[in-house]
Amino acid sequence: MTLKIISAQQIEFEGEVTSITLPGAMGQFQVLKNHAALIAALAQGTVTYVTAEGETQSRDIAGGVADVKNNVVSVCMY
Repeated sequence: MTLKIISAQQIEFEGEVTSITLPGAMGQFQVLKNHAALIAALAQGTVTYVTAEGETQSRDIAGGVADVKNNVVSVCMY
């Protein structure tokens, strides 16, 4: 699946991943391949993802919105 992490200034990350853990406003949640479509508010916290190569990476965010649809996860962060 494809992950796009976008700020107001630039695309912070775009690539293939196997899983993503997000700091949802109602609690942390994970997105895997073929996840149901959703839009979620994100709280301050850490976005953690595993790249297609198996490398775990993370990025701190102040909040934002996540959109999941057709194996594309777009994270618009503050």
